Amino acid sequence: LPETSSSASPAPAATMSAEVTNRLDTAVERVMTEAGVPGAIIGIWGPAGDYVRAFGVADKKTRAPMKTGFYSRIGSLTKTFTVTAMLQLADRGEIGLDDPIATYVPDVPNGDRITLRQLAGMRSGLANYTADPQFQQALYADPQRSFTPQELLRYAFSQPVAFAPGEGVLYSNTNTVLLGLVVEKVSERPLAEYIGHFILEPLGMGQTSFPSDGSAGAFPDPHAEGYTTQTGDGGETTATEWNPSWAWAAGAMVSTLDDLRIWAPALATGELLTRQTQEQRLQTVAFPGQTGRDGYGLGLFDLGGWIGHNGSLPGYQSVAVYLPEERTTLVILVNTDIPFDGADPGTLLATAITTELTPEHVYTIG
Repeated sequence: LPETSSSASPAPAATMSAEVTNRLDTAVERVMTEAGVPGAIIGIWGPAGDYVRAFGVADKKTRAPMKTGFYSRIGSLTKTFTVTAMLQLADRGEIGLDDPIATYVPDVPNGDRITLRQLAGMRSGLANYTADPQFQQALYADPQRSFTPQELLRYAFSQPVAFAPGEGVLYSNTNTVLLGLVVEKVSERPLAEYIGHFILEPLGMGQTSFPSDGSAGAFPDPHAEGYTTQTGDGGETTATEWNPSWAWAAGAMVSTLDDLRIWAPALATGELLTRQTQEQRLQTVAFPGQTGRDGYGLGLFDLGGWIGHNGSLPGYQSVAVYLPEERTTLVILVNTDIPFDGADPGTLLATAITTELTPEHVYTIG
């Protein structure tokens, strides 16, 4: 049975109707059984009421239950913070979205033609360093290894570009690592410090952090064990204590259900940006296979009208999105990244939940 909690609400909140709650419980439990998901934390907040649940186990050996208050690695949701930081600098006139990356970072292929806007929108054409076999070999050989941003870029730049700047769309962690370096150079602060001061503190997100390495305490307790088959040989292992430095500006952050409840609507509505900049942020370009308005803006997705991002790194997946039409927030955290029939468990849960909750606005990727 799921653990229920109202701790994610700052004030007493109405729960969803029993009929909707039962349908959501059934949908979540079905996906978890089919996809072999050990544990999931799910929060929904909106006019129809709140739904806050923890399902399954945090540890497959001890069978300790998942809890709604656990910290979790959020993977590529980190991109939403890095790009927000860059857009804040643009709002303050310290950078221009159409500045070439060569202005800030040297030796980038096509760096004199790739703009900051194209990096944020995944339209640079730069290779994704995490897809490079040499990078993967280095990571799996020593998951505790610490990588610098410059090392990550060397892996990326050793590969050919996919297309000329602006001529296509390719999801690449390389883009966001470069934007992290821009934020550091222009603000003269470490990226983690900038995000803490200008994003987390103003929003009161005290449970969100940006670990700089895999040192003790970098992943706060309590948290679930994270299960992965990204081991090089396909065997399952726990990636709980893997050093996240390899993901840096593209995926290293940690958060909780409570904090992501704050972040999803703030991101989707542009709470920390000017209206003009947020309007530009929400202009999306479709990835292959996407239809309708679905696409990628500047460091965020619009999928079925749900605005936000997903995240995945060994052992953990996340989804944090907001549907403006329904004024509803959805956050999903799971302790596995092992795909089922080629689909991510976080995406499978988001699709199943939104099919029940908002059938006119179903979250799907591709």
